[in-house]
Amino acid sequence: MFRGKMPEDSPSTHTLRSFFITQPNGGREGESTVPGIDECLLEAMRLPGARGAALVDWTSGLALGAVGEFPGGDHEAAAAEAAEVARLTAEQRAFTPDGHDGPFGHEDREGAAGAADPPVEDLIISNRDSYHVLRFVPTSFDSSVFLHVWLARSDGNLALARIRLGEMAERLVLG
Repeated sequence: MFRGKMPEDSPSTHTLRSFFITQPNGGREGESTVPGIDECLLEAMRLPGARGAALVDWTSGLALGAVGEFPGGDHEAAAAEAAEVARLTAEQRAFTPDGHDGPFGHEDREGAAGAADPPVEDLIISNRDSYHVLRFVPTSFDSSVFLHVWLARSDGNLALARIRLGEMAERLVLG
């Protein structure tokens, strides 16, 4: 397990707070087989039309990591606002699968490797010039983390973004 921490008052556009990355067995010694937060966000930025990417805790509204630009120029404000939308969606029974218990779904909904199923897979918001794709990440705790990618509408490919974010969410192991 790798644990890292950067100062919370870091002035960079890429901010990380405390995080844990668990490495599964099977990789070569010293070689990562699971992408960390940095690698995951940089991979998201390679999507066509990507303008910004963040890993956000939707219960607190804090960005665990962010890269690129964000609406209004403030990634912390964008993370808090996206977290509010994610939280409202995840807590509404109308948007969750039948039989899903509670907003976190960890009561009886564990998938492979003990990861809790998020209550919603993804959320897509579109406006005149951009798309926001929020992909919920299965975690070993309460599935309160999502990947947020901001795409330019002129260059973005929603289908590809949705597929790639799903793949990234499966490979990213937090816990």
